[in-house]
Amino acid sequence: MPLYEYELCDGNCAACGGQFTLRRPITAPELTACPACRKPVRKVISGFSTPHHLKPLSTTDAKKAGFSVFKRVNKGEYERQ
Repeated sequence: MPLYEYELCDGNCAACGGQFTLRRPITAPELTACPACRKPVRKVISGFSTPHHLKPLSTTDAKKAGFSVFKRVNKGEYERQ
């Protein structure tokens, strides 16, 4: 489920601090009021997490992870390293 950030449209609130984050299903209807103080809220556009680009695995890393590593000898022929 994605995280959504909300802020109050007007004023401040001691219960929510004026902004809050909720984890909601995508299919849930849009939130229009704060669950704590019932004041109107708006959704805030926020950053998102993306996977970091990882370095390619080396032959040694693949062997340590339990994979079989093959080297191409000829067209259609491989041998285990």
